[in-house]
Amino acid sequence: MRQVKPMPEWITSTGLTAYDDAVAQMEARAAAIRAGTAPEAIWLVEHPPLYTAGTSAKPEDLTDPDRFPVHQSKRGGQYTYHGPGQRVAYVMLDVAERGHDVRKFVHDLETWIIAALDQFNVKGEIREGRVGVWVTRPDLPPNADGSPREDKIAALGIRIRKWVSFHGLSINVEPDLEHFTGIVPCGITEHGVTSLVDLGLPVTMEDVDVALKTTFTNVFKA
Repeated sequence: MRQVKPMPEWITSTGLTAYDDAVAQMEARAAAIRAGTAPEAIWLVEHPPLYTAGTSAKPEDLTDPDRFPVHQSKRGGQYTYHGPGQRVAYVMLDVAERGHDVRKFVHDLETWIIAALDQFNVKGEIREGRVGVWVTRPDLPPNADGSPREDKIAALGIRIRKWVSFHGLSINVEPDLEHFTGIVPCGITEHGVTSLVDLGLPVTMEDVDVALKTTFTNVFKA
């Protein structure tokens, strides 16, 4: 019989976690997972307001460099914002045990976000050439070309070292959306940013945590 892979350890930090401390802890945990001395982990955190620059970040996309601390990140992607009211899920998983397929792993992360949003009847979608998860906004005026407006509700960016992932994804629950204006999020200028509460849903951080845990196993099957 095929052995069922144990569930990752779920860790939830209260308060605001300093970004540099989070990176150090992720790197240590990823090394321990590869060494076989620690189980896989999903770490749920919130950060104080900050910007991170991924490996593809362009300097001109940091439009307000003095607003919040800027952290250089080794994850893939461009500039992102993290702050209170945004659920960050750091994903430390053994990608080797999950098929040695990075493209599929990223697709699974996207599918996981979409499944979690579906718990609140929010239809998240992927768009070719645009990183993250998007929602259409029929409640807002259309774009100049008549197409419906689309806003980003979740971002993702990972790094894989020795086939163990770290960094992960973020879902906007109730962050201050004005804080996103100090960057061009993920290098995309023609679309906006939204959150679950901005969409009119009375969703809490705890609700999102439950949705993430509920949908994880269906996506990342053992």
